Amino acid sequence: MKKYKNLSVIVVLSLLMLVGVQSCSQYPDNNGITLVSKTDRLSKTWKVENYTENGVDYTSLVSAYTETYTKEGAYSYQWAILGGTGTWEFQNKDAEIRITGISNQTTRTLYILKLEEKEFWYYYMDGTDKKEFHFKK
Repeated sequence: MKKYKNLSVIVVLSLLMLVGVQSCSQYPDNNGITLVSKTDRLSKTWKVENYTENGVDYTSLVSAYTETYTKEGAYSYQWAILGGTGTWEFQNKDAEIRITGISNQTTRTLYILKLEEKEFWYYYMDGTDKKEFHFKK
């Protein structure tokens, strides 16, 4: 009987810990926890689903835009005939991504809002303009 009582206590404590961990996502719009690393979640080709600038929707202008991130730190983007390559790395305790080395562009800091296996959201500041991207796998 004591064996079952100890098992019950372990189960209850485990559930409480799981609930506590789920409520503590690093990114503001993430839905829960995952065992997949941040690098693995990011490393794929993403297609834009929504794009806003200062809250105004411009998705129709960039509907063919994609970004690709590799596990090795390579970055590329493609939009119609325009494209470029560079490198990426997490920074600020993995809350941001720093993109560098893209021709004719300055280094850019992406502020991650959501990073899940099938969705990736971020924004960056271009002067005083806030540009927000929502991507799907």
